[in-house]
Amino acid sequence: METKSIAKNRKAEFEYFLLEHFESGIALHGSEIKSIRAGQISLQEAYVEVKEDSAWLVEAHIANYNPASYNNHDPKRNRQLLLHKKEIRKLWDAVRQKGVTVVPVKMYFKEGRAKLDIAIAKGKKLYDKRDDLAQKDITREIARALKGRD
Repeated sequence: METKSIAKNRKAEFEYFLLEHFESGIALHGSEIKSIRAGQISLQEAYVEVKEDSAWLVEAHIANYNPASYNNHDPKRNRQLLLHKKEIRKLWDAVRQKGVTVVPVKMYFKEGRAKLDIAIAKGKKLYDKRDDLAQKDITREIARALKGRD
């Protein structure tokens, strides 16, 4: 299976504890998939809205595809996520808990189809974020020290 990453939500891992990941398809129009193949997508402000029977990607920005002219799409429209009912039910149960949300982590191609990696996430406190930054600094220092020994 060949996967090619298109877009990543870098803030997701910094802002949230990612508890459980799901792979979902996404319902797109023709000009949207062309823009995604060109790398014209941003997941930075995006989130997943879960209703009882469906899940939607909200606020993801897919830029207009210039050659599509008048057949272009709305860049910020809500897009339906294609998940099994069991997965939607699991997301629905998780979202009803306090402090839990569903965030898009990355978008990629798998066997020619656009897939979205979404995760059930719990918000981090400020001290958790500081711990993550300190841990990152420590690993960077260790890598530098080991590199200098060669």
